[in-house]
Amino acid sequence: MRYLEHADPVITLTSGPVNAYAEVLRGLGRTVLYDYDPAFQLLYEKVVDKAQKAMRLSNKPVILHGEPVLGLEAAAASLIAPDDVVLNLASGVYGKGFGYWAKRYSPHLIEIEVPYNEAIDPQEVEAMLKAHPEITIVSVCHHDTPSGTINPIDAIGALVSAHGGYLIVDAVSSFGGMKTHPEDCKADIYVTGPNKCLGAPPGLTMMGVSERAWAKMKGNPLAPRASMLSIVDWQNAWSRNEPFPFTPSVSEINGLDVALDLYLDEGPEAVWARHALTAKAMRAGVTAMGLSIWAASDRIASPTTTAVRAPKGVDEKALRRVARAHYGVVFSSGRGETLGKLTRIGHMGPTAQPIYAIAALTALGGAMNALGQKLAIGKGIEAALAIIDADA
Repeated sequence: MRYLEHADPVITLTSGPVNAYAEVLRGLGRTVLYDYDPAFQLLYEKVVDKAQKAMRLSNKPVILHGEPVLGLEAAAASLIAPDDVVLNLASGVYGKGFGYWAKRYSPHLIEIEVPYNEAIDPQEVEAMLKAHPEITIVSVCHHDTPSGTINPIDAIGALVSAHGGYLIVDAVSSFGGMKTHPEDCKADIYVTGPNKCLGAPPGLTMMGVSERAWAKMKGNPLAPRASMLSIVDWQNAWSRNEPFPFTPSVSEINGLDVALDLYLDEGPEAVWARHALTAKAMRAGVTAMGLSIWAASDRIASPTTTAVRAPKGVDEKALRRVARAHYGVVFSSGRGETLGKLTRIGHMGPTAQPIYAIAALTALGGAMNALGQKLAIGKGIEAALAIIDADA
């Protein structure tokens, strides 16, 4: 058997960064144009138009030139003013983390926090909004990737809208892999990027901003200007007739152009369906093999990442090392409170294909058995194939 401890992996099945589509990689190899070349200015405008179509926005989205953590921190810095009362919804490491940014810009922070294998209950949000009418901003992570769980953002967004509040949504690892759009959940700032389900490298933020959020940010004297964290500076940068605040990431725009073409040409519904099928097959195989999913119920398990609970006595880091060395398959660890407790298998972009569920089950089960577990790998693969065949 060939061991790959120090070689390039054969298959990357992580929760991000993910494999990029071959077409996107070729797009990254296009000529790096001067940002004020009319050809690039026209391309930039067309890419923003494609992003608007993909995100189903009634206004122009913003592209920030840094991976989506930039967009999330920028949202906190720009929308939250010192007198705002922020309700942060924490169902995982990333949701909890946004609260730290929120606290930096306003001392008035309230949280609803649930165990990190569960999801936020909209009824709890409704009760909190009634108990605290002073709440002005609500923040939520749609797919809390370190847990592989999904929050019901459409229901939450309807409640926040009725309350008159502003909603910030982290949709970094959900947009493009399932049905979610900024206006569906009434988000005022909706942060995502091309480096997850769209199958492009990390390097850009895509952001939907409501008209009322634009007004609030412009009226916030502490919102960043002339800064990497500025959103306001980029409002009109989509137009070929407007200057860029600073040099955009030309190569990343080339790659995003291709990624959006792939997504729109395949059809969003078809893309979502293959993400969902891959994850469903994976979960069926994991359960049949004798392991358990981290999410408290299948209902809240993500179609873009499957989080598998580490069995008692298994060194999760060793598990991933064996999977890589013996099978050439790379998985993700947990983060923060979930580190060492689960293994994450990504189903995003080009690896959101059912065949990769079979590869993941083989590597996961084989690595587990190499570490002393007695798993029924064959049963797991049979269960996954039954799901795949039923969909054919």
